[in-house]
Amino acid sequence: MVNIAPLTLFGLPIVSYLLGSIPWGLILTRRFSGIDVRRNGSGNIGATNVYRLGGARLAILTLAADILKGLIPVWLAVSITPESSEGDLFRSAVALAAVLGHLFPIYLRFKEGGKGIAVATGCFLVIAPVACTISIIAFILSVRLSNRVSLASLIASLLLPFTVWMTTGSVPLTGCAGIAAGLIIIRHMPNIKRLISGTEHKFRN
Repeated sequence: MVNIAPLTLFGLPIVSYLLGSIPWGLILTRRFSGIDVRRNGSGNIGATNVYRLGGARLAILTLAADILKGLIPVWLAVSITPESSEGDLFRSAVALAAVLGHLFPIYLRFKEGGKGIAVATGCFLVIAPVACTISIIAFILSVRLSNRVSLASLIASLLLPFTVWMTTGSVPLTGCAGIAAGLIIIRHMPNIKRLISGTEHKFRN
C-alpha cells in the first residue's frame, strides 16, 4: 500500500464526505432568495433546480461550489500520493466519499441530497481530466439537443467509465467512475420514469 500516514489515510475520506455533504444549493437560495429548494420546483438541491427557482447567478454559484466539493479533497489526495495503482485506489476512495456526501448529506440527516453530477465532475476533473472533459462536452451537446438536463446527465455518466478506462487504463479509477455513474443513475430513477412517459421537465421552456 502507498505510504500514507494513518491519520491522512482515514481522515481525508472523512473530510471529503463532510465537504461533499454541504448543501450549497439550499444554503445559497435560503440566504439570497428566501426559498427552500427542497420544497419547491423539483425538490432537488442541485444547480438545475436552483436555476429554475433562484436564477442564473445562484445556479452558477451552486454549480461552482458543488464542483469544488469534489475537486478540493481529490486534489489533496493526488498531491500526497504517487502515480500508482495504490495511489489511484486512495484517490478513488476520496472521490467516492465526496459523491456519497452529496447524495446522502449528514447535515440533512442523510436525506434530500443532490444527484451527484457536479461533485463527480469536480472529482474527475482532477483524477481523469481528459475523460471528464469528454463527458462534459457530451453533457453540453445533449442539453442543447434534448433541452433536458436529466437526460444529458445520464448520457455523461454512462460515458464516463468508458472514457476513464480509455484515457487512464486504471482499474481503480474506472471502478470509481462506474460506481459513481451507478449512484447517479439510481438517483435519476424518477427522471428516467418521466423521460419514458414524456413528462420530464425541460431545462428551458
